[in-house]
Amino acid sequence: MIRVFLLDDHEVVRRGLVDLLQAGGDIEVVGESGSAQEAARRIPALRPDVAVLDARLPDGNGIDVCRDVRAVDSSIKGLILTSYEDDEALFAAIMAGASGYVLKQIRGTDLVDTVRRVASGQSMLDPAVTQRVLERIRNGVEQPRELASLTDQERRILEFVAEGLTNREIAGRMFLAEKTVKNYVSSLLAKLGLERRTQAAVLATKLLGDHPSQHHH
Repeated sequence: MIRVFLLDDHEVVRRGLVDLLQAGGDIEVVGESGSAQEAARRIPALRPDVAVLDARLPDGNGIDVCRDVRAVDSSIKGLILTSYEDDEALFAAIMAGASGYVLKQIRGTDLVDTVRRVASGQSMLDPAVTQRVLERIRNGVEQPRELASLTDQERRILEFVAEGLTNREIAGRMFLAEKTVKNYVSSLLAKLGLERRTQAAVLATKLLGDHPSQHHH
């Protein structure tokens, strides 16, 4: 059984999603909430395979919840549900380690299919877009001033953050203490003018501007 947690502040939407997801018999909704704060607390305890998270909530947003939950348990996959598509939210979802980003206009059967795929470990984020974000960080194409100020070490850490790794995982890859990584992340966020990891919107606008990438792989 695929265990799913639902975060959406509209009860009607949640009811519809519960019926939809459980109709196939292979998915069980193990918990639901309309509050970001409550969800961030309950999800790690319930350990669902997939958390379907509404991007905008009265008391926060699903992208922050995704980041917080994955920092506690990176085996929990996040699927961001949003009303409209924009580069900034997509970038923030990538930075928060989400496995997917779906529009509320999605057909029911497609949503169920996406949940199954994410549960099986597939990333449903458009690889081209993810690639574009990472490329901008790596090559600093028309590099925003803020990125130019990063050291190589900070840039590598930013890449890992963009790939959705938690501080602990980054520490493992870079053979650093988790606390050191945490300090690096704080320092690079300060340099980028961001207060927390998910406030990548400012950076996203610059990184994902309308400039076509200079080199196509």
